[in-house]
Amino acid sequence: MQCLERGKRPIPSLRREMIRIVAAEMMKACPSPTKHASTEIAKKLVGKYPQSLKDVIEGDVVGTGYHSLVKQLQARIDNKKRHATPRIHKRKSLSNSDTDEVPAVMKASVQDTYGCVKWDMKFMPVTETLESQNEKKAKMRFLWEQATFNPDEVKELMESTYYSQRKAINNGTALQTLREEWPFLFHEIGISAHYQELTGLPLTQTFLKSVGKKGKQLLNFMATVCANKTRRIFETLTKLRFQRGQLEGCSDDVKDMLLLLLSYFNEDEATMFHYTEETNQAADVQVDCLPVTPCIIVCGASCYSANRFMLSIDGKIVNDNIAQFIAAINVMFGSYYCLNIHYPVQLRSTLEFLQRCFFNINPERGTKVEMKKTKKQLTVNPRVLTLISDLADHEWRETN
Repeated sequence: MQCLERGKRPIPSLRREMIRIVAAEMMKACPSPTKHASTEIAKKLVGKYPQSLKDVIEGDVVGTGYHSLVKQLQARIDNKKRHATPRIHKRKSLSNSDTDEVPAVMKASVQDTYGCVKWDMKFMPVTETLESQNEKKAKMRFLWEQATFNPDEVKELMESTYYSQRKAINNGTALQTLREEWPFLFHEIGISAHYQELTGLPLTQTFLKSVGKKGKQLLNFMATVCANKTRRIFETLTKLRFQRGQLEGCSDDVKDMLLLLLSYFNEDEATMFHYTEETNQAADVQVDCLPVTPCIIVCGASCYSANRFMLSIDGKIVNDNIAQFIAAINVMFGSYYCLNIHYPVQLRSTLEFLQRCFFNINPERGTKVEMKKTKKQLTVNPRVLTLISDLADHEWRETN
């Protein structure tokens, strides 16, 4: 209470003790509190003591600001209830069996629309007609074939034809057909324009602003806290320092950040990065080894020595010349949203952390992670919440 009244963040052991006391009081009033009850109490606690309990990184509130408190309260309640939970569960009825097919419309409403503000447009803009949309589409194909174009002109064309692009994507148009009809949709300019219409956020600007505010804090936390606790992080950090050498700059910080996040969450680097020879062209890449989800192909022995990057989706190279690593990350992440692709389970924590902390997409409901019918889906990944909470605590200790 002294920490809360003074606006200080309680150390983890004190916070856990607070959770135990609050959960015990909740269970006195109701033996089995619901998640809704935990949410309401967490909301009131954070509202009363925002400086001490809110989920914040470098001044930015992550999500609602109280997700980590809800997670801890519910976990404590579940642990206390565990001994009273029947060990034998009623068999599911046939209508709820794992073999049931989830309707496509329901899947879209749950996952494809997650984080989007304009996923489907029912009506074409009043200034446009079917003919004008087709004319602009043809003009963009012509500009793409000419290989010389004005970025501002392409951006304007992409924005004005957004209706047609979404209809094609949401109707399940094959990837190869999309590449032929909308080639700029796989280029940084085009995908940035589409992503901003879809989510209401500028892709590259949001990411760079977040990296400037939170990147150093994340790297400092990994190097000073995680490396001392986890051998895996320490080994990854040592390897990255050797590969990076004397290189300096924002791009190299982002490389460190991504690779350390993959190591922290113990997720599959090969699902995000595929390494190939520095001189290889798109035709030389062994596509059989590529994942079906968006993957960055690194032309070099490491991200630090690469001379360029490529992007693959569905095991096919869709962009073979991305000059900068940050551009590659933005195009890869943007593809998940623009093309209705779910996060693979192998990268669920890393991608959700990037989404919430660096791309500022924080829906209160749903998930972008590939669904498993046998497993309960949580609103926010608990491992992501733990890192967000630990970062907030680390930031407070560093500044006080």
